[in-house]
Amino acid sequence: MNNTANGRLLSLDALRGFDMLFIMGLAGLVVAVCNAFGCDDCFLVEQMQHVKWHGLAQHDTIFPLFLFIAGVSFPFSHAAQVAKGRTRAQICLKLFRRAATLVLLGAIYNGMLREGFSDLRWASVLGRIGLAWAGAALLYLFCGVKTRIAVAFAILVVYGCALAFFPAPDAPAGIDPFSLEGNIAGWVDRHLLPGRLYLKTFDPEGLCSTIPAIVTAMLGMFCGELIRCERPPLLGGRKVAIMVRFAIVLALFAALFAPVCPINKNLWTPTFVLAVGSYSVAMFALFYWIVDVKGWRRWTFPLRVVGMNAITIYMLQGIVDFRKAAKYFFGSLAGAVPDAFGPVVLSAGYLALCWLVLWFLYRKNTFLKV
Repeated sequence: MNNTANGRLLSLDALRGFDMLFIMGLAGLVVAVCNAFGCDDCFLVEQMQHVKWHGLAQHDTIFPLFLFIAGVSFPFSHAAQVAKGRTRAQICLKLFRRAATLVLLGAIYNGMLREGFSDLRWASVLGRIGLAWAGAALLYLFCGVKTRIAVAFAILVVYGCALAFFPAPDAPAGIDPFSLEGNIAGWVDRHLLPGRLYLKTFDPEGLCSTIPAIVTAMLGMFCGELIRCERPPLLGGRKVAIMVRFAIVLALFAALFAPVCPINKNLWTPTFVLAVGSYSVAMFALFYWIVDVKGWRRWTFPLRVVGMNAITIYMLQGIVDFRKAAKYFFGSLAGAVPDAFGPVVLSAGYLALCWLVLWFLYRKNTFLKV
């Protein structure tokens, strides 16, 4: 049974909202609470920030989970467009337009309107989502499942081998090819990527690492196809069981190859794709089972308010100073509580203000659609 509203998969909106909460201020609130109780360097604090290079924390899963979710939604979007009589050419045109719009929004988020083009960072989170999602969507349109599985496998193998066996030509001899200074992806970006790089000599949303990100979106599309399948043997909990097994397989392969190919978000290594793919599939299976199989939906409302306007709040946080607004509305209360809990009040206020803005837009039925 699929519980949908206005053609939307409710579990997907809820999961997207859960994912965006961490960017919207939940991560900062968790850190503030831990600090208030003297746990400055506890496990939770570590999970609320990106690892410096190799490794994986919860904060590293936010971006790929969002891309995975975009992948899950495409089989539904494609079916709806086909039902409206749109041709493959028209669907492709929409894909290109959406990818270009996301690249543009990413550039705006990076300061294009504020600073101009002279020192603009063109690589961006939204740009990668647009390009990787569009690449996966084109494969979905023109290739069957078996072919796409082979393409995904080939991308990960070729990219992994390129990182392992071809260090940057300008790197010192004998340097680790997976290091910041030695990786070939950074070298390509330094020579081909226009504008400023995020880390001066390397960009985590660069050209080469966008290619394996296509596989992240493809994993979502595989799950979306599974959910759309209505054959009797694949109803309800059976789909959840398949996704759980899929997540376990991905995790095992990530662990198997991690000693030779480190899990690294900045490089979007093949093992990173597998590890966060496992997490993403497992999280989607959990939300799908709770919301769509069991039908427990009411609790998802706060998450769906966020999930249905995820790009809106992402862009707004780059434009609107919510921290200043939080101090304006909650500064007095923050000053009235013990000093250690002042940041907790302000962090909670920040999160609340962001959510209230999205709730207002939700009530007005206003959503940013790209």
